[in-house]
Amino acid sequence: MSTKRPMTDDLKRLQDQVPYRVDKEHLKPMKGGQPKLRVCHLGKYYHPFRGGIETHVRSIAKSQAEMGCHVTVACINHMDATGRDVWSNRFTRTPSIVEYDSEVAVKKFGKLGTLARFDYCAGIRSFLKNAADDFDILHLHVPNPAMCVWLATVTSKIPLVVTYHSDIVKQRFIRKPFRLIENRVLDRVDRIIVATEAYRDSSDVLCRFTSKTEVIPFGLDLKPYIEPSEKALRFAKKLRAQYGDKPLWLCVGRLVYYKGMEYAIRALAHCPGRLMIVGSGQLFDNLKALAESLGVADRVDWQIDLDDDELIGAYLAATALWFPSIVRSEAFGLVQIEAMACGCPVINTNIAGSGVPWVSLDNVSGITVPVEDPLALAAAARSLIENRSLRERLSAGAIQRAEEKFAIRQMTYRTTAVYENILNRKLQADRSMEASQAVRSASNPDLVATSR
Repeated sequence: MSTKRPMTDDLKRLQDQVPYRVDKEHLKPMKGGQPKLRVCHLGKYYHPFRGGIETHVRSIAKSQAEMGCHVTVACINHMDATGRDVWSNRFTRTPSIVEYDSEVAVKKFGKLGTLARFDYCAGIRSFLKNAADDFDILHLHVPNPAMCVWLATVTSKIPLVVTYHSDIVKQRFIRKPFRLIENRVLDRVDRIIVATEAYRDSSDVLCRFTSKTEVIPFGLDLKPYIEPSEKALRFAKKLRAQYGDKPLWLCVGRLVYYKGMEYAIRALAHCPGRLMIVGSGQLFDNLKALAESLGVADRVDWQIDLDDDELIGAYLAATALWFPSIVRSEAFGLVQIEAMACGCPVINTNIAGSGVPWVSLDNVSGITVPVEDPLALAAAARSLIENRSLRERLSAGAIQRAEEKFAIRQMTYRTTAVYENILNRKLQADRSMEASQAVRSASNPDLVATSR
């Protein structure tokens, strides 16, 4: 493990300033001053912000750092100076800071304001313009309007990899202009990573870039879920004591339209038990009013946020995770893996062209129901109550599928191999160009004299 450096805004002091040597050494902890692969992930926000992109970026960044890479995450700071989450506040400013998450340096750019989900930030363009001095690879995670806009304005020879998390589906005011900018960035990337074949094949954006698209399923560090901490176990025990023998249904996610929380509340009206919703967002008041109108408000528990151990405890105590998302904006659903690794079956939706129903398979690790069908969701939930052996089988299947398909190391090795291939090709191209120049110089001495 490398030694932590003092916090500083100067990224040059966060990086090893040695040339990259293209070989397998960077996949191992470095000894004796050997060079490290220097990776910068360009995210939207970062932990403790709870979202699919943020969970993925944190997982891969920490895993790559553990493998010996030198990893930085550049993103937007979603918290004001008091530590309050202000990601959805249009006119609230946030400071620029540098933090450390274990061995990962996290550069959070302060935002000046937000309009139509676009965060206006100072300093990102300058950071990207100088990235070639600090990093070997830039790894962009989209959709990410702010980073894409600045990348489109910067000319750089540094290799660029993109993980394509989802299309922009609903935001019609920014979809068309952002699509033009995003396509300009995608035109110049070296490789595009997407999590599932289903999403790759259904995206009208990715269909233009099939020759440089690679499928690498997302993964997580499963250990905290399979071997929960004492705090997580205590919280699970507390929830079981609190709810007794009543079923506990769990929803985890931001309270935004595509998460489909409305249908979870409607389903609760047709099955017993309590529903715990973990998350916050702009639809909170609407959803609370819906619960009141359906007469189930006394059976809905709102948790604005739980820490990581408490969330694991909730998965352990829950009868099932409800994942009622409704459109392709939900491309994968990492919380499904979190639940599965805890042995919590998942009731998800059959979103056409999305990877959601592939992550947790019907009748293997959970039950898949039609989109926007609260009666089908309620029926699936009741089947887990009425058939204990079904739930036990799906619980065991959930753990097995999480371990076999979504371990963090698989994703990290395959992603780092993508970097290697790009850098090796670049090195070979540079060597070929140098050799060609040497041949031309040898055959034309006057050219050498002139250049002098």
